[in-house]
Amino acid sequence: MRGRTLRSMKGRPLRFTPRRDAGLFGFERALAHGGFSPVAGVDEAGRGACAGPMVVAAVILQGGRGRIDGLTDSKLLTPARREELYAEITERAHAWSAIVIPCHDIDRIGLHRCNVTGMRRALAALDERPAYVLSDGFPVPGLDVPGLAMIKGDQVAACVAAASIVAKVTRDRIMVALHERYPEYGFDVHKGYVTRAHGEALAAHGPCPEHRFSYVNVGRALRNNGEVAVVQETEGEVSDEGCAEGARA
Repeated sequence: MRGRTLRSMKGRPLRFTPRRDAGLFGFERALAHGGFSPVAGVDEAGRGACAGPMVVAAVILQGGRGRIDGLTDSKLLTPARREELYAEITERAHAWSAIVIPCHDIDRIGLHRCNVTGMRRALAALDERPAYVLSDGFPVPGLDVPGLAMIKGDQVAACVAAASIVAKVTRDRIMVALHERYPEYGFDVHKGYVTRAHGEALAAHGPCPEHRFSYVNVGRALRNNGEVAVVQETEGEVSDEGCAEGARA
């Protein structure tokens, strides 16, 4: 059975399309057969958090002997394994970049606009211009090369998985550093996502400058002088659409 059909800039299907069992490198191989090389993957970390920045990364992997084994969605890896793969990616990738979008930009411009703009910036920051772009979840408008938005792209395309890891590790390191400045919130543990412990810290201390004040739970904590309802703990990335406590006001 055939998988998703890749399309060129003009919207015509390419001659080669990856099979569902082609593996994590199937999309890059199919695109290379169609004359599109190199291929860049782009992904973000921190979209669903209510504190800290969002980080967007772009990666162009090398083929052949430059192949990196063990790539997958960063959230499915242990922190230690993410760090190992991050070191491999940043050392062996053909090109990579990471863009940090601070919380006040998210409040001022909006989450989705920051996400899309961050993807364009991360791609522009690569040392080499890609011939095709694979993005996780959202299309990237305004590019001068063709691209494809993929649901769960970090689980089906190697370059997107690599970008997921670079973005996640970069952001986690930032949140650990912020813990030293604001130890009362436990940023080193929950990384700014909506958890019971984070809700309790907001209730006790109110928001700090690294919180996203356009989010419902942060705004409520500010209005209630630090008194905010504690929510159920969540794991991994929580979208603003899927969790009222983490949603934008």
